[in-house]
Amino acid sequence: MAASLFDSQLFGSLFSAGEVSRLFSDSAEVRAMLLVEGAVAKAQGALGIIPQDSADAIGRAVMEVAIDPGALHNGTRQDGTPVPALVAALRSEMNAPEHAQFIHWGASTQDVTDTALMLRLRQVLTLIETDLKAVVTRLGVLAQTHADLAYARPDQGPSTFGAVAAGWGAPIIDLLEDLQSLRARCLIVSFAGAPDAPVDLQGQVPQIRVDLAKGLALIDPKCDWPSDRRAVLELADWMQGVARVLGTLGQDGLSQSERLMLAPDTPPASLSMLTAMAHQGAALITALHAGTQLSSPEAAHYSERMNLPHIALGAATTAQSARQLIAGLAPNISALAGDQISADLLAQARTQAQDFATRAKVFQPT
Repeated sequence: MAASLFDSQLFGSLFSAGEVSRLFSDSAEVRAMLLVEGAVAKAQGALGIIPQDSADAIGRAVMEVAIDPGALHNGTRQDGTPVPALVAALRSEMNAPEHAQFIHWGASTQDVTDTALMLRLRQVLTLIETDLKAVVTRLGVLAQTHADLAYARPDQGPSTFGAVAAGWGAPIIDLLEDLQSLRARCLIVSFAGAPDAPVDLQGQVPQIRVDLAKGLALIDPKCDWPSDRRAVLELADWMQGVARVLGTLGQDGLSQSERLMLAPDTPPASLSMLTAMAHQGAALITALHAGTQLSSPEAAHYSERMNLPHIALGAATTAQSARQLIAGLAPNISALAGDQISADLLAQARTQAQDFATRAKVFQPT
């Protein structure tokens, strides 16, 4: 049994997070940290904190060098973080000590790791959002098409299939509508500066943070947040919300499997996978929140590293799987032949389906 189904050669095609998997690789983390180091140098060069020609040289270097994560193994083991080893490797690769000395100038290790994390989480949100929009769009079509098709749910009584599709899709729209404010609150830059930063830099930390945020298209939180993980937790909560909502779709599909038709190429285990991922995510989000209460900052950091990637991968996997599942989903008309619904309930169900279909059109690709 593989330690992670996401990396399994046997199960990886079923538990596939697509591009999100690459964002939680060592190579992606190294690349993101290099981008942060380059952006820090650019901001400091513009403020005159370091020489402009050094800032330019560092900016070019972070785009050109390729640092093997394996080469940082020993340094990470020694320091508990890859940042010092990464900085040393970048300085060596530049082969220009007069410029390389200004890499990581006055920055803290956590400034780099937290900002690099936010760069990757921003991409994660975009990828999941794309899949959710496709799911909502397809559910909107199903709701509109089958607004009048009687559908007696085993556990909730008579309705129409269009209204059932609307019930699956409405919470997804809520998640999508929350994204704009979530990004504005939580995709934040970190620059508190190192405790031993040069004196002439310490007074400019707020402006460096402002310029760094602009350079990386992140948000300036206007404060330091090394131990305040609320932004990370909010992002994780949203991602787990994706797994939870789509897990409900999977559970409903399992309980109504004889009344639904799936595309022939849909893996039979897709519905079960959605349900299992929601269950697993609930445990992981509890562990992530609990980890922030650990008395050791290092232990809290490692707890976040262990839990957050799997929460993101779970959300991305459920979003991708749901997109593929919904694309070929349809009511089994022959199995619904005996279903009936009163005129009053039909009118309510039709309105629910049509209202949702209208909302869903907003998310159609342009």
